[in-house]
Amino acid sequence: MMTNACYAVIFISRLRADAEGYAETARRMMDLVREQPGFLGMESWRDETGRGVTISWWESEEAIARWRQHPRHRQAMRRGREEWYESFRVQICRVEREGCGS
Repeated sequence: MMTNACYAVIFISRLRADAEGYAETARRMMDLVREQPGFLGMESWRDETGRGVTISWWESEEAIARWRQHPRHRQAMRRGREEWYESFRVQICRVEREGCGS
């Protein structure tokens, strides 16, 4: 069945072993993102080596841009770059088929 298209933000990262404060900030970001207009859902997992994948689904590219500019999210991104992630990459994809955020 064809559904309305949505967007997926795929965040692939490797967490440093000494990522103090990461877990608490991640929990706060999960609570905050759920309040954002256009947010549809999220899945996230991390393995024992620190490699993780988070996929979030959004109604539009505009909603993604608003989240990227949110002041608390920007602060968390800065800390991620400077303190927590050994490496990371972000991909934004348009989802043509499938349920979004289910």
